[in-house]
Amino acid sequence: MNNLMRRAQNVQLWRKYCVKQYTTEAASASLSRGKPNYDEFIGGRQVQAQRSIVVQVSSEKSYSELYNYCSRFGSIVGAHHYCVRHDDDLHYILLEYSTVNEASAAIDSGAANGDLSGVPVRSPFLWFKAAPGRRGPKLAANTNNNNNSQLPLSDLLSVDGTRQLDQASLLSQLRGAAGIEQQVQLLHEHTQLNDLGVRMRFLAALQVQQAISGMFPAAQAHPFGSSVNGFGRMGCDLDLILRFDGETGLRKESDGEPPSRLIYHTKENLSNGRSQTQRHMECFGDMLHLFLPGVCHVRRILQARVPIIKYHHEHLNLEVDLSMSNLSGFYMSELLYMFGEIDPRVRPLTFSIRRWAQACGLTNPSPGRWISNFSLTCLVMYFLQQLRQPILPTIGALVKAAEAKDVRVTEDGINCTFGRDLERVGFQSRNTSSLSELLLQFFEFYSQFDFHNRAISLNEGRQLAKPDHSAMYIVNPLEQLLNVSKNVSLEECERLRIEVRNAAWILESEVENSTLPESERQDEAWGLLNLFKHPEKAVIRPNMFFKPRMVEVSDLFEEQQQQSTTGPASDGGATASPPVAYKNVSVRQQVQSIKAATRTELKQLRESSSAAAAPSPSPSSKNRRSR
Repeated sequence: MNNLMRRAQNVQLWRKYCVKQYTTEAASASLSRGKPNYDEFIGGRQVQAQRSIVVQVSSEKSYSELYNYCSRFGSIVGAHHYCVRHDDDLHYILLEYSTVNEASAAIDSGAANGDLSGVPVRSPFLWFKAAPGRRGPKLAANTNNNNNSQLPLSDLLSVDGTRQLDQASLLSQLRGAAGIEQQVQLLHEHTQLNDLGVRMRFLAALQVQQAISGMFPAAQAHPFGSSVNGFGRMGCDLDLILRFDGETGLRKESDGEPPSRLIYHTKENLSNGRSQTQRHMECFGDMLHLFLPGVCHVRRILQARVPIIKYHHEHLNLEVDLSMSNLSGFYMSELLYMFGEIDPRVRPLTFSIRRWAQACGLTNPSPGRWISNFSLTCLVMYFLQQLRQPILPTIGALVKAAEAKDVRVTEDGINCTFGRDLERVGFQSRNTSSLSELLLQFFEFYSQFDFHNRAISLNEGRQLAKPDHSAMYIVNPLEQLLNVSKNVSLEECERLRIEVRNAAWILESEVENSTLPESERQDEAWGLLNLFKHPEKAVIRPNMFFKPRMVEVSDLFEEQQQQSTTGPASDGGATASPPVAYKNVSVRQQVQSIKAATRTELKQLRESSSAAAAPSPSPSSKNRRSR
């Protein structure tokens, strides 16, 4: 019996080894073909999160001791330090092991915190307790691991890796650029979501998924939105979709086994889908609030069009929006990811336009009547589609290139089918414009766009007649009956048109006068900096939409110095006002005509007021006169 069990274990280990080798070869083959597609990107990041743990330490100096201790569980292939700033700085180190089993062994070795009365929960978020005796012998590392794959004890891939570049340093970097082209690239490089930020977001998703894996083994928590589509910036929120059935459209390799004849008993839902989703989310929100480490400030927004749970993760310093029925948003992230991978100019251009909109006050962190970053991104995508030499294909072209494996239909009946294989789409752009030229063309294009009568369609890559009276109409690429920019007010749409016109003027003058000496670039604002130069203009004032006066009253007269008199005046000390000197005869005639018209109006007003104030004869006097 023992021999049979050992043989079964050996067969299982051999099967895992073969699967691992096949996965590695498939990944290397996909990388050799080019950039990974969306499924490969998501799958690779999920496996990366399963191989990782996050340990709270006293400071980054604790890395050597932590490395010595955690190496006993497996080979550490990467380590990142970051800091969460509250009243006191909290330091964390993210460790990545070479395999999932090694990370699981490190998590399983954890012990419950006896000083707290909470329920112990197994999660990848741990705390490194100080050793009982500092002068004791050092903990032995795992000597069975290959030393060539281990990091040196003093080597951290990043220190304070989530710190955002401050405004002054960013502006200094942009001033030192060689041209507007390099400014756009530097802005994208220093503000985009870095590798550590992506790792942390997938770890947050893994924590949610593992929390319910016992009862729901097929459940999957997938990040979507700016965290994965390549357009996210440092500090952006995390959007999560939780599916209990695991159906998100991500392809999985089937093992060729026939379907099982044993079926789980399932409790039937008697209510409608929306109310049932709200009940599930309410229950799940309680679980997040009561049990998951690091989760705090849980808010349930269940009456929205897409019910969500918002919470803050204090170990990651991350705001999370969790939903269960937003599959169209998940597929929209895939579409934007593909657009960003088609051409390397797409993402830097989008980052610059978003930064400009933020500096002008066109966008706002809180929802309202302002244009959103997603709507701005759609404007950029449409602009790149309608060029004489397009940089991006239309969504309709992607739909025509779809295969049977690309079919995606949500539970609400929304068709999200489009070609996922860019090689099969066969789109090749011949556009050779630089980023500075594209940025100027973007502002010029939308300064002349007729937002009042025309709608924007990324599906067809052309303008359409506006179907309703919204101030701005951008057809939702996946739910084509909806307007992405329905929230934008008429005033904000007009502000957008004015700001793009002003930006076109500024940038055109910058392109024409791009020969600024090298010595003056560090001191003078030039290029993109002139677009971000006046943040005080971003303040919305009540009178900003009213037209100013065509002519000021002071412009009608010339300034004249009054001569001071030393002696007393003849009228009791009052100085006589000097005669008014007009600029020319026509101005004097206009002023005299205005005075005459004003006197006439005043006379009429006095007469009407006196007539109204005169007492009317009483009825008794009228009767006496009639007699």
